[in-house]
Amino acid sequence: MATFEFLLQGLWVAAQPMNLLYALIGVTLGTAVGVLPGIGPALTVALLLPVTYQLDPAGSLIMFAGIYYGGMYGGSTTSILLNTPGESASIVTALEGNKMARAGRGGPALATAAIGSFVAGLIATLGLAFIAPYIVKLALVFGPREYFALMVLAFVTVSSAFGDSTLRGLTALFVGLALSVVGIDQLTGQARLSFGVPELLDGIEVTTLAVAMFAIGETLFIAAQGEKGPDKVEAVRGSIWMSKADWARSWKPWLRGTFIGFPIGAMPAGGAEIGTFLSYAAEKRLAKHPEEFGNGAIEGVAGPEAANNASAAGTLVPLLTLGLPTTATAAIMLAGFQQYGLQPGPLLFATNPQLVWGLIASLLIANFMLLVLNLPLIGLWVKLLTIPKPWLYAGILLFATLGTIGANPSVYELGMLLAFGLLGYAMRVFGYPIAPVVVGLILGPLAEQQLRRALAISQGDVSVLFTSPIAAVLLVIAAAALIIPLILRARGRGEVLAQLAANED
Repeated sequence: MATFEFLLQGLWVAAQPMNLLYALIGVTLGTAVGVLPGIGPALTVALLLPVTYQLDPAGSLIMFAGIYYGGMYGGSTTSILLNTPGESASIVTALEGNKMARAGRGGPALATAAIGSFVAGLIATLGLAFIAPYIVKLALVFGPREYFALMVLAFVTVSSAFGDSTLRGLTALFVGLALSVVGIDQLTGQARLSFGVPELLDGIEVTTLAVAMFAIGETLFIAAQGEKGPDKVEAVRGSIWMSKADWARSWKPWLRGTFIGFPIGAMPAGGAEIGTFLSYAAEKRLAKHPEEFGNGAIEGVAGPEAANNASAAGTLVPLLTLGLPTTATAAIMLAGFQQYGLQPGPLLFATNPQLVWGLIASLLIANFMLLVLNLPLIGLWVKLLTIPKPWLYAGILLFATLGTIGANPSVYELGMLLAFGLLGYAMRVFGYPIAPVVVGLILGPLAEQQLRRALAISQGDVSVLFTSPIAAVLLVIAAAALIIPLILRARGRGEVLAQLAANED
């Protein structure tokens, strides 16, 4: 009953006129930027992060949530019409959705993606509201060693869940951890790795790093690829509305995708792409017409797209309750919290419940707004896809630079933006994931602080880290997090690769 009361209080906060306006601006901006080719939710959120600087914390986070959901919605449009997934989680949507678009059924494909995303987002957000309080109660008993074990779990998760190589993920993580120790030591007051540069004494700004690595690095990477043949935008022919047969074939995949995606997104070793692969495999096995898969089966769009958006809501469970980011987008959202001095976790629910529950309630409102925006404005989003790539990425470069200047008007900060942008470009060229660097910078100081507290309490006895049952369980889960993604990915991707091979034949 308490959850209902908190949710109603959150709805009251989210329904304030200014917060409704912030949510509307967020979903509109998120969808408009997310719908552009090659731009996934992580880049969308990183690019628009400076926009929220001047707002109050509640309004900023509500707009941020709208941008997050809008970016997730927008990615399906490029996947279906351009066969250009903005992120790995949209690969399966492109597989069947683009075939539907080429067959003149782009409208129903976009509609089942939008409605499926709405259904999944609604159910998953309610799941978040009811599950979060129980995880918070567990987390409130955490001490320094438990929090350190949780940080280890976060580090292992991002290293194993992003990219195809765990070693490269760990390498990227240690780059982030090295950057996190720059500045003044919180316990001793000594300067570390500042090299006599006064601007480095306060440490490296997380938002500067996130915008540089995602936006600047991506722009340089695209520019380095040179001129390529223009992507052909598939026109949406016929009605955008789904027929009765489409509804009959879609509603079960929507529900199945939701219940596959949400728990996987909420797992510390989860990830949206795992849920979409498993959803696609499940729909193919359960389909009455499996021969249509590979030729534009609507179930292959409905299920994975629902799983994708349910997983997006699921990633907010560990983020809000434990301060544990499990995706690149969640890592940037964590940076959004920290720009206001807020650390997601159980104490945030106790000290700032109106903010947290207002944020959760705003997700429900954003879901309704996105459904209203996406169906009637499909024609507008299709026109955005025709923006030439040089204009698009020049605009991204300009927007990222202006956002950094607005947040921190310093020539030195612009130099850092360029330096980290070049680092992001180099990492993309050599296949290193970007998210572990951001997570390492954000969580590195917290992990160091908790480890030093635990060792100070135990007078330097390292074995104390393993005598706590909760810490021991978290460390075991961290070890499993290195293995589980490999197993789940192999199982889900086997189906997709087999389908791709069949399509080539």
